[in-house]
Amino acid sequence: MEEHEQPQRVIRIKGKHASSTENRRMVWENVVWPLVLEINRSYFTLNEYHAKRDSFCTKTGMSPSRVAGGFVSLLVKGIIVRSKNMYSIHYRLIPYMRKKSELEYGLVTREIYTKR
Repeated sequence: MEEHEQPQRVIRIKGKHASSTENRRMVWENVVWPLVLEINRSYFTLNEYHAKRDSFCTKTGMSPSRVAGGFVSLLVKGIIVRSKNMYSIHYRLIPYMRKKSELEYGLVTREIYTKR
C-alpha cells in the first residue's frame, strides 16, 4: 500500500521590517517612479500623487491605506522630500529621471545611501 501525502502548506508571516520594505518597494515601483516619468519633473503635487495612487489601487485592488503607509515610509527614509504641498525625489535620482530609466527600489537605496 502506498501512502499519498499532500505537502503541508507553510504560512509565513513577514516581520514588520520586511513588510515595510515591501510596501516602500511597491509604492516606489508602481506609483511614485511611474508618476515622475509621466510628468517628466522631479517633483509632484499631492493631487497628482492621489490620482496615480487611486488608479493603481483600482487596477490592483490594493487598499489606499497600505499605499499611504509605503509613501510615508519613503518620506521617512528621505527618498521623497516634502516642501509645503510639493513632493520631490532625492537629488541623486534626477539623472535617472532625465534618462527615463526603469529604477527599482534596490538601486534607489544604493544610490541614496552610498558615500561618494
